[in-house]
Amino acid sequence: MGADKIQYITAMTVYIGAVVAIGFYYAKRASESSGNYLIGGRSLGPWVTAMAAEASDMSGWLLMGLPGVAYWCGLGEAVWTAIGLLIGTYLNWLFVAKRLRTYSQIANDSITIPDFLSNRFKEKKKIILTIAALFILVFFCVYAASCFVTVGKLFSTLFEVEYVYMMLLGALFVVAYTFIGGFLAESASDFMQGIVMFIALGVVLIAGTIKVGGISEIIENVKSIPGFLDFFGVANPKTVDGVQQVSAGKPLFDGAVKYGPLVIISTLSWGLGYFGMPQVLLKFMAIKNPNELKISRRIAAVWCAISLFAAVFIGVIGRVLYPDALLTASSSERIFILMSGSFFIPLIAGLVMAGILAATISSSDSYLLIAASAFSKNIYHGILKKDATDKEVLVMSRITLIIVAIIAAIIALDENSVIFKVVSFAWAGFGATFGPIMLFSLFWKRVTREGAVAGMVTGGAMVFIWKLLVRPLGGIVDIYELFPAFVLSCLAIITVSLLTKAPSQEIQEEFEYVRNYEYKI
Repeated sequence: MGADKIQYITAMTVYIGAVVAIGFYYAKRASESSGNYLIGGRSLGPWVTAMAAEASDMSGWLLMGLPGVAYWCGLGEAVWTAIGLLIGTYLNWLFVAKRLRTYSQIANDSITIPDFLSNRFKEKKKIILTIAALFILVFFCVYAASCFVTVGKLFSTLFEVEYVYMMLLGALFVVAYTFIGGFLAESASDFMQGIVMFIALGVVLIAGTIKVGGISEIIENVKSIPGFLDFFGVANPKTVDGVQQVSAGKPLFDGAVKYGPLVIISTLSWGLGYFGMPQVLLKFMAIKNPNELKISRRIAAVWCAISLFAAVFIGVIGRVLYPDALLTASSSERIFILMSGSFFIPLIAGLVMAGILAATISSSDSYLLIAASAFSKNIYHGILKKDATDKEVLVMSRITLIIVAIIAAIIALDENSVIFKVVSFAWAGFGATFGPIMLFSLFWKRVTREGAVAGMVTGGAMVFIWKLLVRPLGGIVDIYELFPAFVLSCLAIITVSLLTKAPSQEIQEEFEYVRNYEYKI
């Protein structure tokens, strides 16, 4: 084994050791109760809440997927996605965080998203709970798979070992760590990982800009590529069987693809997804003091703004420095790894690339934990075995975690998976299934249980329908599936709620109590 690889391994081992230590530190508290394991006993501080929410949300696509999009086709799609995410982040913290923290505790001390929605509507047959839990299981299997793809690409590139083996090794580590420490370990390590991701992005961005010769040189080098710097369109790599063609050392591009207003709106709609992201919403529910959410909001917004735009411009700089190094959409997602390995000595590069590992761990542990809670707490305890002890629920959480991880690993076996596309589908699924009903549940007293069911089913189903059946038709309907699915879900909630009997007096009084209580704290 070469000296470079030894230094990479040393850096990664130090980082992994720190994460494992956090898991063991919280292992005892996590095993005390399912509440501690799944939501940390609502004990998070403002800094941990903010950083854990953003780190668990962004995942490996921030350091690989988003730079890969910018490298492959320029600023257009990447920038509008980043703007949408930034707006969505801020609005979610501003409007949803405090109300959800209050409502989830008042609504029978709900500790999962399905729990909250079910308790919000006082349902007895647990239909909402079941639907919510099943959608979480489905989409988090896909989400966790995207994380496993990320770690597989990272390790296979660094150590020149077959992708599948590296992907499975990474998955095994994440499962073992989450299995031991639960929510508190996940949140504490996410705080650390958010810092690592932020530093990694900043270091690579600054080093890349210096290496190119400044911002003016970056612009000068890419402006000749049709549409690469266009905010209202994207560059169009000339490909044969998915591989970009090269002539005289220069990658070839066809004419730029222009964006219409509808495409821009649909790309901005990435921000709508935040209102339905369980891994973010759960952090809102877990903060110890709701009044500290304002501090968390500011931290999260600054972190998100800097990180997103650093990721985009790393991709642009990468195209300048290594124009013909990555010739497929899938391989372009390795640009951060390529730049890190080229700029720094192996030991430092290993620490920088630990940012990718940080992003992957911080997201996949959240996904696995929430998926596990969806089955163990909501389906197993809520429906199948209502008299299950807290210890039995805890055991079932860990069993479910392993099963979800196995399914995700199977999905991740394809090395040519494009992380950005895998994440975008799962993001749309959560955004359209849970986003509209979460907003209506928190802010509209007239929403009914039937409206909630209609909205969730419409949103979740439409993501699949639009992605698989409608979008391939092309033309005006070739837009991101989250936008139409979100809109149709909202329409379903409003229509069905107005056509069905108004919520009971008990539900309406609790809604008013929460609204008034929020202004007192």
